[in-house]
Amino acid sequence: MTGTAPEAPVPGTQTTRRFRDKVVFITGAARGQGRAEAVRFAAEGADIIALDICEDLPTTNYPGATPEDLAETARLVEKLGRRVRTHRADVRDFPAVRAALGESVAELGRLDVVVANAGMTTAGRAWEIDLEHWRATIDINLTGAFHTVKAAVPLMIEQATGGAIVFTSSVAGLRGLPLLADYVAAKHGVTGLAKTLANELGPYRIRVNSVHPHGVATQLVPGIRALIENDAELGAFYQGVLPDGVSQPEDIAAAVTWIASDEARHITGIQLPVDLGRTNR
Repeated sequence: MTGTAPEAPVPGTQTTRRFRDKVVFITGAARGQGRAEAVRFAAEGADIIALDICEDLPTTNYPGATPEDLAETARLVEKLGRRVRTHRADVRDFPAVRAALGESVAELGRLDVVVANAGMTTAGRAWEIDLEHWRATIDINLTGAFHTVKAAVPLMIEQATGGAIVFTSSVAGLRGLPLLADYVAAKHGVTGLAKTLANELGPYRIRVNSVHPHGVATQLVPGIRALIENDAELGAFYQGVLPDGVSQPEDIAAAVTWIASDEARHITGIQLPVDLGRTNR
């Protein structure tokens, strides 16, 4: 028998409806992984609550998302025939996150999945990180994730229908990646927070897991790449096993939607690497 192997499907092109009439809350939803996740969940039948700060951050060397980016996420969700509510809010501002989520849940009627995705990074040697950068990285990546679930969990418990929470961690939440001490500290914290919540929320049938990308083709990559591209030793440290170089946001979205779905109903408290084999090295 002869012939060529079939091409692998592009993530996000499947037509399953695992989230029909569910409501999904995603932070950092204006672009990158957050937008890909919003579109993937919507394609599978979910309505979306999309939150993003939509402004430049003084501690990053790349442009922040814009209100136009968030509007484009909303347009893509609506194009799929699903409802979407958008909010411009900073995950460091707990009252703003709680108010935005409460307002949208009241409008959409329920809350089934939470994706704590908002994040940022800068790069530099640990002892050279200034205090402003350290605080911003911890506050956005870790405290922001805590604010997200602190606002969402009481609503999910009161609803009493179970659900799923997915944290966007990183290989940096599992390994001591150089040049990212503040990000590594924050993402290790996110990993630990997810583990504890999995134990606390299990009796409510709310599953909690973390997803751990390596390099993803988003705005966060160039700053790190600039520091390692001329350093062969560091470059090797960051190398994955698969030859793709970096993942696409849709690759991460595929993993997030799977682990949030009923197909993974007996999976909680795990750290799922989507990392081109980096943690296997």
